[in-house]
Amino acid sequence: MKSSKPIAGRYLGYHAADATQPFARFFNPLMAPVAPHVSAALDRGGVPAPLLPGFEDASENLFGGAAVLEDGFVLTPDGGMRVSVRTEMPGVTPAMVDWWFGWHGDTPAKYKLWHPQAHVHVGWRETPPAGTSGRALYIGQTSIVDEYIGSTLIRGAIHFVPPASLGFTDRSLDDDSRATIVCARIGLGDAPIDIGYLAHHVRAVAGGSEMRSRFWMGGRHVGGRNLIGSLAAPIAKLVQRLGEGDARALLVHCAEEMPHLARLLPALHAEFSGSSNASATR
Repeated sequence: MKSSKPIAGRYLGYHAADATQPFARFFNPLMAPVAPHVSAALDRGGVPAPLLPGFEDASENLFGGAAVLEDGFVLTPDGGMRVSVRTEMPGVTPAMVDWWFGWHGDTPAKYKLWHPQAHVHVGWRETPPAGTSGRALYIGQTSIVDEYIGSTLIRGAIHFVPPASLGFTDRSLDDDSRATIVCARIGLGDAPIDIGYLAHHVRAVAGGSEMRSRFWMGGRHVGGRNLIGSLAAPIAKLVQRLGEGDARALLVHCAEEMPHLARLLPALHAEFSGSSNASATR
């Protein structure tokens, strides 16, 4: 996976200025080990493609009703990969997850709460509409992130899209107390190239929520962003092929950050969900 050069002034962890933020007490640099079911998936290694359906079948297998692979990865012949992770989120509601994706994107110190050992920087490509929050804030926006996936620093562009644009039409999404799906087109932040898609389906269960995360990356999912085909093709070839190391690193990253978020989100949401995106918490 393509790496990025560090930018001056961007750093892992909290510095003195970060510690003055009103939400700084939620920053915990200690992270729990990945769950046993994720460790088992890593030990197993790559699996046959039919065990983890492709992007075009996402709307039929993401909801936990079919016998599909919950944790693991597939490497596809075209140089792509599919990654699947399941996360238990005690005390978390789907609405809290929507709030989080809108709230954290304007301030690096907020983003670092999510994965204190990997997240470096975040910012919206364009300023979201004032007075919005949650799904209304982040859908249609692009988050530019600097983060480590494994030991590789990635500068990504995450363009959030309506779930329906990826084929998700489940009516439960009309009620965010029952379920939500965070969907995005993933690209490079420093080149006009898109490299894949993500979907995080969160549904309410007894005692909290359950998140199913899917990533479809590389191979046929790579394309130029607003480029004529003849110009996009040679650039896309530079990032088209992903390997087992990339799949493992992405699986671990997701399996670390989502449980870590779940541990802090209920209290964080209770304290800050009344704040607008443009509040003094920047």
